[in-house]
Amino acid sequence: MSTIKTEWFSNVRGDVLAGIVVALALIPEAIAFSIIAGVDPMVGLYASFCIAVITAFIGGRPGMISAATGAMALLMVPLVRDHGVQYLLAATLLTGVIQYLLGVLKIAKLMKFIPRAVMIGFVNALAILIFMAQVPHFFGISTLTYVFVAVTLLIVYGLPRFFKAVPSPLVAIALLTAVAIFGHAQIGTVGDLGLITQSLPSFLIPDVPFNLETLGIILPVSVSLAIVGLVESLLTASIVDDMTGTGSSKNKEARGQGIANFVTGFFGGMAGCAMIGQSVINVKSGGRGRLSTLVAGVFLMFLILVLGGVVVRIPMPVLAGIMIMVSIGTFDWGSFAYMRKAPKSDVSVMLVTVTIVVLTDNLALGVLAGVLLSAILFAAQISRIQVAQHVSGGTTVYAVRGQLFFASAASFVDAFDFELADTQIVLDFSEAQIWDDSGVGALDKVMIRYRARGHAVEIRGLNASSEKILRRLAVYRDATASLKSH
Repeated sequence: MSTIKTEWFSNVRGDVLAGIVVALALIPEAIAFSIIAGVDPMVGLYASFCIAVITAFIGGRPGMISAATGAMALLMVPLVRDHGVQYLLAATLLTGVIQYLLGVLKIAKLMKFIPRAVMIGFVNALAILIFMAQVPHFFGISTLTYVFVAVTLLIVYGLPRFFKAVPSPLVAIALLTAVAIFGHAQIGTVGDLGLITQSLPSFLIPDVPFNLETLGIILPVSVSLAIVGLVESLLTASIVDDMTGTGSSKNKEARGQGIANFVTGFFGGMAGCAMIGQSVINVKSGGRGRLSTLVAGVFLMFLILVLGGVVVRIPMPVLAGIMIMVSIGTFDWGSFAYMRKAPKSDVSVMLVTVTIVVLTDNLALGVLAGVLLSAILFAAQISRIQVAQHVSGGTTVYAVRGQLFFASAASFVDAFDFELADTQIVLDFSEAQIWDDSGVGALDKVMIRYRARGHAVEIRGLNASSEKILRRLAVYRDATASLKSH
């Protein structure tokens, strides 16, 4: 009961006002993402409504906003172009199933393998993409557009210094929309993006053949949507965690995203996921609990059904100004200092992540590239194995220090002198660890070469795990016969 009170009713006023701001900002984005995917604007709006409402109840991160997104829309383009919207709805259902199963399998455990440098790159790339998405609104337009953007930013940043009762983005939207309407301003509006139908979503079953051929068409798309959606959602949840200083259940969020997409497919919506931009707007506007997400979804539908005539007249420069505020607030400005202090490998990972995301507009691809580069650089770093040689009473002792695995196997073998006069050789592994078959193979090679020259080889200091893998995988028959502990 205390959890319900905390997540739902501990910040009612802030959540309601923040939810209203988010709903207003969701409309143009949902329409734009629908256009990107090649579907009717209502497909994106219905998706945003359904996903926001459902994740408000069963998501794992209170205060996070999930809806139709650009990254997901890009993945839908070939499917819609080649097979139509009904196959998209079927793919949305399957996406939900895959995401739910991944949540059950505790996919969030993989989050621990995403380095901080990748997270910083992810956040900065999102900020850049959000800003770049506003750039088209500034080409081939009147001076009035720049005035509206400037006034919006002035209100958003200046009003909180004197008045905090109402979120400044909401004040900017309401005030400048009224100015545009009553001043008959010739300026781009939400209505220019597409037609808004004032109707509720209705239940439907995708009109596709339920056979293996259909599955073959939608499965690749659904897998891509599921993975991209979860990557964005879980990373966004971590960002909201940091912004609010609270925790969240990532596996619950994965299951919630799956259920939300599954239900959305039955109500004519496209697959969606967490939105970093809207989530930042929500938090910065005072939203913290589940109520803010619910209000965003419900008020979005209220705007469509009741205030559709007003919504289509909201000036786009106002919303562009708010999104510029979001991009500025999202960007990690401390990353410039981080680049001067952090290891070059971490800086490289961050820059690669940012570059790939910005160039491809694919967040999941950028994160994957960053993680892979981190893994390669880490493997290169720990592959620097050290082999120190010293002679003690006619016995040559090699003290091995480091990790012996596939990346260090070759340098390990090269470190030995196989033309020694001493007949007694000791390999001291007190400060080393054998990890894989390549490491065992390298040790086998050293032992075989020495014994072929008549040397007696003794292995000392192996820890339990290294000894276990050596006994299992050693090729040389006598390799384990000379194992000795301290």
